Amino acid sequence: MDKRWMRMSRSSDEYKAGIEDFLDFAFTNGSIGEMILCPCIRCGNGVFVTREQAKSHLIWKGFIKEYTQWLAHGELSSNLHHTSSHGSSNEVPPLNPIDDMQGLLQDAIGVLNQNLDVGERLETEQPNIEAEKFYNLINDSKQPFYPDCPQFSKLSFLVRLLHIKCLSKMPDSVFNTLLDLLRQALPEGVNLPNSYYEAKKIMKELGLGYKKYDACPNDCTLYWGKDESKIKCDTFKHLRWEGTKDDPTGEKRKVPHKVLWHFPLKPRLQHLFMSSKTASFMKWHVEGRTKDGRMRHPADTLVWQSFDYQNPEFTKDPRNVRLGLASDRFNPFKSMNVNHST
Repeated sequence: MDKRWMRMSRSSDEYKAGIEDFLDFAFTNGSIGEMILCPCIRCGNGVFVTREQAKSHLIWKGFIKEYTQWLAHGELSSNLHHTSSHGSSNEVPPLNPIDDMQGLLQDAIGVLNQNLDVGERLETEQPNIEAEKFYNLINDSKQPFYPDCPQFSKLSFLVRLLHIKCLSKMPDSVFNTLLDLLRQALPEGVNLPNSYYEAKKIMKELGLGYKKYDACPNDCTLYWGKDESKIKCDTFKHLRWEGTKDDPTGEKRKVPHKVLWHFPLKPRLQHLFMSSKTASFMKWHVEGRTKDGRMRHPADTLVWQSFDYQNPEFTKDPRNVRLGLASDRFNPFKSMNVNHST
């Protein structure tokens, strides 16, 4: 399918005709009732709208940047069964219905032996904790989604399901209801988690989880380390947990006033180096950058080069990483209409 119209002016006839083609495709393959998720910049595939509303949004606002594969509108499932006899260069190539889950696990965890017999390995040696997580995930990638299922493994279906949840911003309660419905509709022996909580635990084994810490609502104390056992902050004497008439200090229910969600940085950087898809990009600023004196990248600036000069041991390794701080979604004074600060 030719999608060059998506880069044209929104006032052009080609763009408007392309929108009609998109809407025909979306309402055929990805609609719920008479509505689809709106892919405009404002809605971001998070709001269901009618055909006329979607058309109006896409003309006035335009598509989400780089939304050239219409995953939230049925292109994924459509391509699984579509083959073309004309191999046109403008057509989206069909996807392989058999997901490479073992390849995904190797990229995520860094184990290179794909032809691993998990049963034999576990019998001959006791794995460490990290290796055992990998073996469990490998087992999940080999278990069929349900007996004799030719297309999905337990892990590949769960990954697809969580992907849809993210794209559609599906609430946890709706996800749990969907799991119950699938369990009733599919053959006996289907490998599905009982809840979103269980699904998250499986995905956490990939090493991209998070930690939650109680915090003072005045941002003076994080109940972690030496302060982990405290029930109120030292500065304002504010209680850590929400109290009730029967539980004034909140120690029984332990519902915190505020929670810090911590996404550990180190494992995420390690995964970028471990993945065959991104490892080369992590060294691009040393090995792939054009060095002709022009400024195209922060590595071309005097500040970066001055840092290199002052820290030769750090910079001689091409895997060195510089961190930049972005203030997007910072909300320290609650001046924005969101209930969190990133």
